[in-house]
Amino acid sequence: MGREMLCTCRRVHRRSFIAGLAGVAAASGRAFTQTAASEDDLRFMRMAIEEARRADFPFGAVIVRDGKVIARGRNLGRTNRDPTAHGEMVAIRRCLADHGPASLRGSTLYTSGESCAMCMGAILWCHMGRLVFAASVQQLATKIDQIMLSDADIAAKASFAPITITGGVLADEAMALFNNLPNSTR
Repeated sequence: MGREMLCTCRRVHRRSFIAGLAGVAAASGRAFTQTAASEDDLRFMRMAIEEARRADFPFGAVIVRDGKVIARGRNLGRTNRDPTAHGEMVAIRRCLADHGPASLRGSTLYTSGESCAMCMGAILWCHMGRLVFAASVQQLATKIDQIMLSDADIAAKASFAPITITGGVLADEAMALFNNLPNSTR
């Protein structure tokens, strides 16, 4: 005899889901904080957006340590036929190859679009100290397919890697790169 599985699905309203996640984030207290953008944030974000302009899909990233760019990356998923070649992942891989894993610890990653779950996981596992993004997941979802988890939602579940998150830096400039794209995935 085979086992019977019963799946009871319940529709969860987005507001309830987000409120629940906010409660988890507030309860953890250590996972992330929100801060305002600085002049350096604007300068480095412009570099990330420039990387996005050169990408095969408009996502670019820059990793900064002690005020200096130590790695750059842009989406190469289509070029390399590699669905993991997002701008953040390319920058992380380049940084590891050039400087080793210790260079990532406490560094700042600037990205033209809020990181997907895969990239945010890598950012947390690298123990980066700060993430700065331009366009939010909600903004990007108006133009492309997205997994609707914010970086703050993911960070709230990873108390092992506290991170500071700053969002919305030059979001309009980043979103302009998506205006001529049909709805699609990376």
